[in-house]
Amino acid sequence: MSFDVAAIRRDFPIFERTVRGGKKLIYLDSGATSQKPESVIEAESNFYRSHNAAVHRGAHQLAEEATDAYEGAREKVANFLGAKSEEIVFTKSATESINLIAYSMSNAPSGSRFALTSKDRIVVTEMEHHANLIPWQQLASRSGAKLSWFEVMPNGRLDLDAINAVISEDTKVVAITHQSNVLGTINPLEEIVARAHAVGAVVVLDACQSVPHMPIDIKKLGVDFLVFSGHKSVGPTGVGVLWSNQLENLPPFLFGGSMIENVTMESATWAPAPKRFEAGVPNMAQAVGLGAALDYLSKIGMHNIFHHEMALTKYFLEKLQEIPTLKIVGPSDLENRGSCISFTVGEIHPHDLGQYLDSQGIAVRTGHHCAWPLTRKLGVPATTRASLYLYNQEAECDLLVSGILNAQKYFA
Repeated sequence: MSFDVAAIRRDFPIFERTVRGGKKLIYLDSGATSQKPESVIEAESNFYRSHNAAVHRGAHQLAEEATDAYEGAREKVANFLGAKSEEIVFTKSATESINLIAYSMSNAPSGSRFALTSKDRIVVTEMEHHANLIPWQQLASRSGAKLSWFEVMPNGRLDLDAINAVISEDTKVVAITHQSNVLGTINPLEEIVARAHAVGAVVVLDACQSVPHMPIDIKKLGVDFLVFSGHKSVGPTGVGVLWSNQLENLPPFLFGGSMIENVTMESATWAPAPKRFEAGVPNMAQAVGLGAALDYLSKIGMHNIFHHEMALTKYFLEKLQEIPTLKIVGPSDLENRGSCISFTVGEIHPHDLGQYLDSQGIAVRTGHHCAWPLTRKLGVPATTRASLYLYNQEAECDLLVSGILNAQKYFA
């Protein structure tokens, strides 16, 4: 099918508005959060209008409808990933999903595959978002485990030459991003997963920057845990996903209603997964909205979205590299990279550049992008990041290039 960006943009009400004195909105910050199509907005609001009740509670019709809608959303997420519905846990965010794994490991009984001691090792990378670094720092602190990491090379890719030394025999957890939210680098999972499993470690994949942008088959990835966020996938805020086929082997870390099997005054037992990880009334409308978002992406086709983004990224990279003093931070070609593009422009501070572009109606991200160790490693205090998605087009890339050129004149 042909990829009709103009038709797609009409699905997103926010593109009808203007900003900064009537300027057309040029939104190039989908790596932070994506915009929402009308179908998602309607699905979430319709839940509140017509079906609002606490799921998994009550015998009345509204409760039944709410539960069906919520569990239907779980099934949609499972189908989107090529998984089973009982392997899907709804959380409030990908950050909570990662913390869920780390805290559940803290609660794992001694001798369990997931229980860590001072003899064990946790492996991350220097390109991790803080959400996939700090929970593991804290788990290492609680358990006494050693934290190690893959280094990032100047070209924005991981140094895998030392893979056997980094993922050593005592490694219990390897937590890695699928695609860097700063560099756009898509990491080579096959070699990392194979080495991790060879030493008996579990692999936790931060897929926040990949699930919304490319086809994902959970079985082919071979990882043990995967997380992503709804709000980056044209879905609502306040809902995240944790996938794993090993949930039955993990203890819960949040306790309360709905996650129990039996309770006495002295003790409690837990419901089967995934319910044991969803204590309290969950984010029902948000889950329904996420289901609608994945329906929307599936209708367009993830292969189509990926090919559109790669063609646009190629065009954009070529245009950016024509700008004097502009330096791409990360891979400068399409090999194993996605559509997040970070850069610096001469002596212009990224915050100043971002404010100037905003005055022209162009929304980009500036700063360390919640990846402070990475920017330190690369020797840049901050970068400007443009992140593309299915609703972006070449004309917007051209406007950003013009905006940068004008900013150079302005700050000269």
